[in-house]
Amino acid sequence: MPPTPTPTTPAATTGAAATAPAPDSLAGRLDAARPYVLSLFRIVVGLLFATHGAASLFGILGGAAGTHGGTIPAGTWPGWYAAVIQLVAGVLVLFGAGTRTAALIASGSMAYAYFNVHQKVALWPIQNGGEASAMFCWAFLLLVFTGPGAFALDRLFGRSARNSA
Repeated sequence: MPPTPTPTTPAATTGAAATAPAPDSLAGRLDAARPYVLSLFRIVVGLLFATHGAASLFGILGGAAGTHGGTIPAGTWPGWYAAVIQLVAGVLVLFGAGTRTAALIASGSMAYAYFNVHQKVALWPIQNGGEASAMFCWAFLLLVFTGPGAFALDRLFGRSARNSA
């Protein structure tokens, strides 16, 4: 008599279906919210980055650091160029337009700021005042890999249908 086949259980299957959490579980609900939370993360990071650039270029919100409410003189290296990158890339990321490209440029500019300005003072960000540069660098690098999330101009125009988690 041949052996009777045993039914396959979800634990015995392989692939993505085996590892996907049940929709009614906490993990399932968190996974369902991921694209929306990613959009909120992108919006906050973009807004904060853009305000750094606006402060340095236009003297608003307290002005450029160390200027007592002033601006960075136009064309000065690297501060003025960094401020332009902060403003433009921050606005693009804020609205989710060209998110991955803008985030890559922003991440690179913050890596440059950390290693060229802050790390000369001391190794650790807490010691050299480079916490913001390090955090922005890694936040933007995350956006390069995750994409803009659910609420983005990229998705509205169909450029980024696969860019959100």
